[in-house]
Amino acid sequence: MPEGHTIHRLALDHRARFEGERLRVSSPQGKFSDGAALLDRQVMTTAEAHGKHLFLGFGGTGWVHVHLGLFGKLDFGAGAAPPPAETVRLRLATPTAYADLRGPTTCALITDEEKRAIHDRLGPDPLRPDDDGERAWKRISRSRTTVAALLMDQKVIAGVGNVYRAEVLFRHGIDPYRAGRDLTRSEWDLIWSDLIELMREGVRNNRIDTVRPEHTPEAMGRPPRVDDHGGEVYVYRRARQACHICGDEIRTADLAARNLFWCPTCQRP
Repeated sequence: MPEGHTIHRLALDHRARFEGERLRVSSPQGKFSDGAALLDRQVMTTAEAHGKHLFLGFGGTGWVHVHLGLFGKLDFGAGAAPPPAETVRLRLATPTAYADLRGPTTCALITDEEKRAIHDRLGPDPLRPDDDGERAWKRISRSRTTVAALLMDQKVIAGVGNVYRAEVLFRHGIDPYRAGRDLTRSEWDLIWSDLIELMREGVRNNRIDTVRPEHTPEAMGRPPRVDDHGGEVYVYRRARQACHICGDEIRTADLAARNLFWCPTCQRP
């Protein structure tokens, strides 16, 4: 499932191509045909993201709410749009650009009120300028749940996924099994500010890199990471490999229905 930086990048991509443009909107697959009919030849006014939710604004007509889920994919193209595949749930097109959405968990036309309800149930997003970590801290500081599980709870923090969860805990030497209420306020403030910087970098580069300059392949004289995830990381999907810092073996376990990765030496209880 894409992490929050990917969805914010998609919002930027939509604004760059379609903001202020009168769009041809269709649903070749047919599952969004009613919404597409209402939006066809309407102007896209904006696009924004909150966590893993993408919102495409069409003024008074409403918002297209997209959640990619595990299998959703958004592809952009330049020039006149070719004939669409039957799997395309939503196509947006101008004479010079198009976007095709396939396989999302959610693609729905919603009202302002329905959009607000989605925002209200989500936690603060490190990439939304008006959000801060205070609301998340109030929940975390009272919780017996592990900090690793809390970071993946979109009602606590929106946009953090499995990669950022594992990497930010490693970067601050925090045992993923520590209860939220056992975090100190200073630890939480460092985590929140680090998430802001890491996720902003993810938006800029369209990939996740979490290693500090002194731990890059060039600085350490080690081979670069080879993984379809891309990016240099400390622990994510590095189970049974040596930690870049201490040399201990990276561990993995199931937590909150996702694979957790951590270093037992650098993240001691």
